[in-house]
Amino acid sequence: MMLLVTWLINALALLAVPYLMQSVRIDSFGTALIAALILGLINTLLRPVLVLLTLPVTLLSLGLFILVINGLLFWLASQMVSGFHVAGFWSAFGGAILYSIISWALSTLLLKIK
Repeated sequence: MMLLVTWLINALALLAVPYLMQSVRIDSFGTALIAALILGLINTLLRPVLVLLTLPVTLLSLGLFILVINGLLFWLASQMVSGFHVAGFWSAFGGAILYSIISWALSTLLLKIK
């Protein structure tokens, strides 16, 4: 049940991003659900491999390269889901940061962790 709630929270966070950035567009709530699922899968499967492969650059940049990885994965998800559009890398970079902040805030407000 917690997994479904987290999925819905992430979809709602994804729906909020286009209201703050005009270069990100999501056509419908169904598209947001699919995109949140794809983002979750990408972050679970692909992100750890990329973080490991780019560890030297991440260490040299004091961890800031993780933001670049997040932007690239956000852009990759937009390429995989029709109805989820991101204008370019910098839009994906900003969208990934906003998505993370909104998702964290909603999770903190809506989920009671004991």
